[in-house]
Amino acid sequence: MTAPKLSGSVVDTGAAAEFMGEILLKVPEQELGAIAAECERKAGRFSEMLGDGRVHDLDRADLRGVLRSVFASRGKAEAFLEAHGPGRLASEIDRLLRGSDPVGDRLERFHELFGQFTGAEVDLASELLHFTHPERYWLWSRWMWDPRIETGALRLVTDEELDLVAATAGETYMKVGEALAFVAETGRAVGFTSYGDSPFGIDVFLACVYGIYVYTVLRMRMTQEFNRIVPELPDLVRRLLGVKHPEALSPPPPHSEVAAPAAARPGRS
Repeated sequence: MTAPKLSGSVVDTGAAAEFMGEILLKVPEQELGAIAAECERKAGRFSEMLGDGRVHDLDRADLRGVLRSVFASRGKAEAFLEAHGPGRLASEIDRLLRGSDPVGDRLERFHELFGQFTGAEVDLASELLHFTHPERYWLWSRWMWDPRIETGALRLVTDEELDLVAATAGETYMKVGEALAFVAETGRAVGFTSYGDSPFGIDVFLACVYGIYVYTVLRMRMTQEFNRIVPELPDLVRRLLGVKHPEALSPPPPHSEVAAPAAARPGRS
């Protein structure tokens, strides 16, 4: 991740520690670590499928699995592929991941090309970057920071004076990265992300923060009947981080396991 460039007060350590206390009342620390490990497995598959230009070898089903492993694009996978085609999508993913331009410019290009999906393209671009190269790039999803309404999990644990507003999606991505680096470093020092040194620890923490915030809002606005259908916090966090449905990125079974018996194959008598 890019080294922090922000100065002054960035993290609201009191709020962050309070959120961590609430999180641990709902989710055992071991399960937080398990979710981070699930993110690492997802990253392994992203790297295997998309790294070093291998994205060009993926077929439509593979690309659909990638899209369905991202919370924001899961329900739009078919529409995405229908609108742009597997070939173009693979080329743009490769350019996003391996282009020579600065990462903010690459994310901005992806945003402009697929902008009709209203937000999903930013979440998708940042997940492609982060899960393919987790030590180099960071996550930015709308639940983390939504510039349209200027709120999200990151806003809840940072100083009110921290400016995350920027003119473009690419510039916002860089600002979010700087803020995340501060939150991650402070979390390791103070202990509110002490459940693991995984590069996904900060993602799990902020997804939990967002979940706590959502539950608080729902308790104020919704009836008890509606509250019963809201996922439990670990389930919600897994959905937000795209690890609730790992089968989307599962490798196909060996050919011998899926081949139909000769007598049952079309064209055989």
